[in-house]
This record gives sequence, C-alpha cells and structure tokens, in this order.
Amino acid sequence: MLHSGVDVHKTFQVVARKTGQNRCRAALEQIATDIRRGDDITTSMRRQRGLFPPLMVDMVHVAEESGALPEVLEGLADHYENTVRLRRAFLQGIAWPAFQLVAAILIIALVIALLGIIAESNKGAPIDLLGLGLMGVDGAITWLVLTFGSLACGFLLVKIVSRGLTGKRILHSLAMRIPVVGYCMRSFAIARFSWAFSLTQGTGMPIEKSLDSSLKATANGVFIASIPMAVAMIRSGETLHDTLAETQLFPEDFLHMVLVGESTGTVPEALARLSPQFEDQARRSLSALTSAAAWTIWALVAAFIVFFIFRIMMFYVGMINNAAQGILPGDRF
Repeated sequence: MLHSGVDVHKTFQVVARKTGQNRCRAALEQIATDIRRGDDITTSMRRQRGLFPPLMVDMVHVAEESGALPEVLEGLADHYENTVRLRRAFLQGIAWPAFQLVAAILIIALVIALLGIIAESNKGAPIDLLGLGLMGVDGAITWLVLTFGSLACGFLLVKIVSRGLTGKRILHSLAMRIPVVGYCMRSFAIARFSWAFSLTQGTGMPIEKSLDSSLKATANGVFIASIPMAVAMIRSGETLHDTLAETQLFPEDFLHMVLVGESTGTVPEALARLSPQFEDQARRSLSALTSAAAWTIWALVAAFIVFFIFRIMMFYVGMINNAAQGILPGDRF
C-alpha cells in the first residue's frame, strides 16, 4: 500500500482490520491513532514494549528518516517470514520422534502401574522394573513427575538463563561447540548479520549503529557480546574487515568478501549477495540438525526398550536362581 502511495495513517488502519491476531490488531490501531495525533511510527512502536523486535524498530526509524519505508518493511517481512518458516520446518522434523519419546515414557508408567496392580491382586511382591523402587500406581506417578518434571525444569532453566546477555552468551557459546548445532547457529547468525548490515547501510544508517543493530539481529549471544569491542574499533578508525576479523566469529571467505567490498565501496552489495549463500548453508545444516535430533530421540527410545528387556530378563533369571537354590540334593520331583 505504501508503494502505491496510500497514506501511512490509512495504511495502518486497513492493515489493522485485516490482522487476525488480537494483540497485533490493537497495536496497529494504536499506531494509526498515534500517527493521526502527529507521532511518528517509531515512537509509537517503542511505546508498546516487547511487541516489536528491536531490529524492526531501529530499521523503521532509519526508514522514516531516509524515506525508504516501503523497501525496509518488505525486507523485514522476508526476514521474519523466513525465520518462522525455518523454525516450523525444524519442529515438524522432530515432532514424530518427540511423540515417540513421550509415548515411551507413558508406556513405562503404565507398565509400572499394571505390574503393581497385578502383584497386589495376587498378594505377591510387586516387580521393581526400573530398579529405583518405583512400583504400583504411586511409582508410576513418581516416574511421570521425574521425567516430565525434569524436562520442564530444564526448559524453564534455559529460558531464564537466556534472558540475560551473560547467560545467553554462555549457552550459545556451549551450543556452538557442538559440531552440527554449532555450524547451524553460526551460519544463521552470519546470514542475518549480512542481511541486516546490507539493509541498514542501504538506508544510510551510520556504520556504528548499523554494526550494533546487525550484530543484535543475529539473536546469538556470542555475536551480541562482541558489540562493544566492534563498535569501539570502528570509532577508533579500524576497518570493517579488521573489526570483524578481531571478533573471530566470521569465516575466512566472508572476511575476504568484506575486504574486497571495502576496497571498492560495495560492502552492502557484497553482503546482500552473501546473505542468501549463508542462509542456504544454514538451511542445509538445519536439515542435518533435524535428522540428528530425530536419531538422538530414536536412540533414546531404543535405549529405553533395551533396558527394560534386560531388566525383565534379569528378574526372571533371579526367580529361576532363587527356585533352584531352594531344591535340596536328595529331593525328588
């Protein structure tokens, strides 16, 4: 609508009515109201804390100053749509293995409960299938609390720790040392940095602010932690190539392209070409990561099955040994 010359206030009103999500509709309606009162889009977005990503707010601010709002919004739309598409592909890839893992945990709980009920009905001793003292219905409930509770606590712990920059840097630093995971995370971060730097430089944003926003756009704690050093080097007169090389986060071929772009004055164009290449690498590594996660879950389920087979076998072997020890040499059958 902006490309076709529709007034920005009218544009936000129309888009708000077409938006299906209630929170987004209210936000867009508020922006339209603020624009009618004389505020700019950036100021209105910043009032709604936590709704719009910082990169989007910064980009809209530069776009309003440079008059390139339609182009910037189009680039942001492609970026966030691609992010959602990749996340959905990963979740779809691990959905079935995750379902199998949950099913295995539930089946184990059912077996523990059934063995306890059978033993109680026969007035016998219940079977300790896990060797952890979990027997009967109470044991099944304890098993579910231990397994699902541990998963929930681990998830919440990661969420809490990753809220702060220090925690996010530590978590991402550890994750990037894992072979498949690390390559995937690095490729995504570089692709996002390239896209953001190309777009911000194309709108005329100062290089210090552009570098700051682009490193934040990676959503990677290790890259974000390098912002103070990178901005300080740029302000001291260092080249972009030397600054990025000092972070030790970018591969050699990427740095060579940046060096050539600086010598010819075409860094935004060079990074715009590099972004799709690293995004393709990230997509391929994401596919490998999905396969690795699926096989890991399948291996965990298989380990559960093998463990219980051996536990049941050892239980019956123990029963046979106990029965054999109770037979005296002179006994007759």
